[in-house]
Amino acid sequence: MRYLINFLSVAMVALLLAAPAQAETISARDAPQYIGQEMTVEGVVSQVSSSSGGTTFINFGGRYPNHTFYGVIFRNSASHFSGVHALEGKTVAISGTLKLYKGKPQIILSSPNQIKVR
Repeated sequence: MRYLINFLSVAMVALLLAAPAQAETISARDAPQYIGQEMTVEGVVSQVSSSSGGTTFINFGGRYPNHTFYGVIFRNSASHFSGVHALEGKTVAISGTLKLYKGKPQIILSSPNQIKVR
């Protein structure tokens, strides 16, 4: 019996350690402090725009070029994100690895599961 209890205890600890870590939720203005980390950035979407090349930008903390953070959807993933322009003005959480591009923090979006409307 004691062996079974020890085994179950070890198994539970192993499961807890193997569970994926939840990304911490931060504001758009705090994003530069977390470059390289898996995070969730939450705030009101200031602007959604698309370039002529098919890249879509979800800007937080102001409109381009005064935004503080943005999500990027490249053309090859755009078909997975129908209705993304409707996010403007809504409170949204974007999850992924924070990267710095041209001095601004961004998360590259490849799956709609990375976006949650709050």
